[in-house]
Amino acid sequence: MFQHVTDSDAVPWQPGPYPGVDLKILHRNPATGGVTVLRRFAAGTTVPAHIHPLADETAYVLSGEWDEDGTVYGPGTCFAAPKGERHGPHVARSEVVSLTLFSGPLTVS
Repeated sequence: MFQHVTDSDAVPWQPGPYPGVDLKILHRNPATGGVTVLRRFAAGTTVPAHIHPLADETAYVLSGEWDEDGTVYGPGTCFAAPKGERHGPHVARSEVVSLTLFSGPLTVS
């Protein structure tokens, strides 16, 4: 049996670090500060280029269309950015929902 189970329908959306981005925190690792989140990007949202100084990020697109440097990606696409590496900008062509894991605390600079 898993030690942690979350019903995502029971977790409320909360504002993310950028306008148009909402998060559902599904799991937080107390040892590393890492989090597993559902992220929802409203259609038309642009996330500027940024860095996560304390965590590697892995994002898996569940629904929607995501524009990265003129290439459109859809469901089933997996993105990864190592801690401290600049990535973005990202543009949500439609509402996008992703499952995203941060290996450490979710900070943005």
